[in-house]
Amino acid sequence: MRSSSTSRRYDLLAIDLDGTLLDPAGNISAQCARAIERAMAQGVRVVVCTGRGFNECRHITSRIGHVDPIVVAGGAMIADAHSGRTIHRFTMDQDLVRRLVASMTAPTPLAPHGHAALILKDICGVRDSGLHDGHDYLVVSQRGEAGIDPISRWWFKEHDIAIHVVPSLELDEHPEHTVRVGICGTRRLTASIAEELRTRFEGQVTFHHFGAVVPGTRGETDDDRILILEAFDRQVNKWNAIRWLADRDNIAHERICAIGNDINDIDMLRSAGLGVAMGNAIPEAAAVAHRHTLDNTSGGVAHAIDRVLSGEW
Repeated sequence: MRSSSTSRRYDLLAIDLDGTLLDPAGNISAQCARAIERAMAQGVRVVVCTGRGFNECRHITSRIGHVDPIVVAGGAMIADAHSGRTIHRFTMDQDLVRRLVASMTAPTPLAPHGHAALILKDICGVRDSGLHDGHDYLVVSQRGEAGIDPISRWWFKEHDIAIHVVPSLELDEHPEHTVRVGICGTRRLTASIAEELRTRFEGQVTFHHFGAVVPGTRGETDDDRILILEAFDRQVNKWNAIRWLADRDNIAHERICAIGNDINDIDMLRSAGLGVAMGNAIPEAAAVAHRHTLDNTSGGVAHAIDRVLSGEW
């Protein structure tokens, strides 16, 4: 049984991964791991909230003994920490997906073959359909795997992610299980399509356009920076997923603390009872937070947790 603390103001701690709990090399410091252990020992529910899919983060959550549900895919899904089974999801309208993919894969002067559309699936739903073992991503690429950008290919291989590459969305055997559609590429290649999609689909989807996780250090110009452009159902954000989970478990919203750093953390930083921005947070995230901690190279998550547990925050 978890203990309780009369001085503690928060019962649920929502923590982002990349740029927050993880350092630039993708590691969790011993300091942060111990702080999470202390929080769980005092009865705080720790919920990782990440833009990654479940199979892209399970090796991380297992390191911290994560037992509560995990918010994945930027809030599009809530998954069981152990089995990966889907607890809740926000799927995308199939016609909307068709229109998004058509725009993403259309030829442009800078991308004459279009972009490869990376379509994240609820792999548990796919498997339950009985069609086949399933895959995390359906990739629509006119040039097959050669059309997938190098960073995405590295990411899929690094995390052993199952993909299925097709030349046309018409070959999607389970369109009802789509939770996200995106592309990955340099700012130079994605900036124009990002602006076009924002204009064309304004009010119909939630968009995120932010820096990708890349291997090692890259001495790149701003135009060569690798970005991800993601589109979701318009209800999707991390806060809505956290709120759904809190309401299910009778946790008051004002007793939720959220820690994050990037564009897809803004809603939870603004709406949680306590929103804590990392020292390395983007200005938009820092501006809506109630408190600010150290950066992700200096144990910022541990610094915040210690102040929450002590009742200082």
